[in-house]
Amino acid sequence: MDDLSIVIEDPRWEALGLAGLAATAIRATLTELALEPDNCEVTLLACDDARIAVLNGDFRAKPTPTNVLSWPAEERAADQPGGNPQAPEPGLDGLCELGDIAISFDTCTREAHAAGKPVSDHVTHLVVHGLLHLLGYDHETDADAALMEGLEVKILGKMGLNDPYRN
Repeated sequence: MDDLSIVIEDPRWEALGLAGLAATAIRATLTELALEPDNCEVTLLACDDARIAVLNGDFRAKPTPTNVLSWPAEERAADQPGGNPQAPEPGLDGLCELGDIAISFDTCTREAHAAGKPVSDHVTHLVVHGLLHLLGYDHETDADAALMEGLEVKILGKMGLNDPYRN
């Protein structure tokens, strides 16, 4: 994935190998959706709970930490619940700008430990989840959630990871 830009604000991410995890997750997701990974641009902010709480407050009016946030470059939502979103269109430079993702080390680590999962597996899931949001998928309705979660399970399964929605 040549067009993945990672801004690491919290050095704990480096020890986890975030760059490799994110590139693998993004490539697997884009490939599953028949998009060319080398033609897609994504920016990932690797931060902590303090930073993501500010972002969550600024953009969602929820000034509390969360695991992952996404800002799509374009609105791609489906026309009806449970429908597939619109595919991204390349710009004049031939690249599809997908958007930005922020992920919090503290919340991801806490959630992984609480669920008894490897942190790397949970982070991989959340990168896939965040990228699907950039591509217009959401979980606002049951039909949308079923589509998005089904894709997540399929993508993660192909990566050799367990279904994140099963306990």
